Order: sequence, then C-alpha cells, then structure tokens
Amino acid sequence: MKRLILDIGPYRLTPRVRRSPFESLARAIAYQQLHEKAAESILRRFVALFPTGRFPQPDDLLAMNEQAIRGAGFSEAKVAALRDLAAKTLDGTVPRGAIVRKLDDEAIVERLIAVRGVGRWTVEMLLIFQLGRPDVLPVDDFGVRNGFRIAYSRRSMPEPKEVLRYGERWKPYRTAAAWYLWRAADRAKEAKKVPGVNA
Repeated sequence: MKRLILDIGPYRLTPRVRRSPFESLARAIAYQQLHEKAAESILRRFVALFPTGRFPQPDDLLAMNEQAIRGAGFSEAKVAALRDLAAKTLDGTVPRGAIVRKLDDEAIVERLIAVRGVGRWTVEMLLIFQLGRPDVLPVDDFGVRNGFRIAYSRRSMPEPKEVLRYGERWKPYRTAAAWYLWRAADRAKEAKKVPGVNA
C-alpha cells in the first residue's frame, strides 16, 4: 500500500455532501449492472421528466407515471426499487441527510438494505461518496478486489473475506485504501489500451 500511495500520489476523494440519501441511492440504483455512460443517459432522461429540471423529490417520483419512468430507460425491477425507495424515504426508513450523518456506518447499512434493490454495496457507495466516511472497505466491489490482486501481485482474484481480513491493517482509513485500490485497477485497465505498456 505504501508503494501504491507513493506511485499514485495524494488521496483525492471529494464526497458529494449536499446530495440527499434519497438521491444518492436513486442514482446508485440507476448504475447497477450498467456502464457509466448508459446510466448517465438514463438519469438525464429521468430528471428531464420533472418540470423543475432538478432531481425529483420522493413524492414527485411516486406521482410520476410508471410507464414514463420506464420510458427513460429503467427496467421494471428498477422502477419498483425507485418507488420503494421513495416510499421508504417518506416513511422515515431512509433518513434525511441531517439524521443519517448522526448514525454509525452499520446502523445506516441496516436501515437502508430494507429498501428493495439496495444491498450492502450500494449503501457502502453512499457511505464513501456522499457521507465521506473514512473507514469503509467495500470488499464485494470488483474494482477493489481487482486492485488488491494487482497491487499485491496475486495470480487469482481474492475472495471478499481475504480482502476484509487483510484490510484490518488499514483501519481506520479503509476508505482511502479502497480509493487507492480502485486507482490501481484503473491504471491497469489504461495500460492494457496502450501497446507495450505492462499493467
């Protein structure tokens, strides 16, 4: 990890603290199992459905015609997940920003996985990219595991539990470790595009 830090340079992760948990999770649902460009395109069409041109509030989403949301590019399962997210935001299961900031990481995971289509990985992305929590290691993330494989010269992809066990030494800064592992995976991907460069 020390070599990786020296190689990549300073840690640069700026959380999107102004986003609500509702918006962060809705965006994460859009990104599930899709390439970045496809998800961004769907989100642009989705936001354009609403008169304000801004990301909708939960009650706006529930009032919107389901077929219109499907027309933006969301699958039936994702529409159901978005509507459940909106309903659970309105009933308080998904806490508002001021409340979520007071909860510890595991309490947030426990509450938010009650939402249809939201698993631990999705909540960990919110903890890292919205709340800026310093000690999150998303071991189920392919990029983190692949970055670990590359950085530690492993022949095969490590199991999540192996990365979790090894990651104990990075406490209480496991978010930074995850960021560096993502960079290692990105660099290897870029190197493959350039002939004659070793990953």
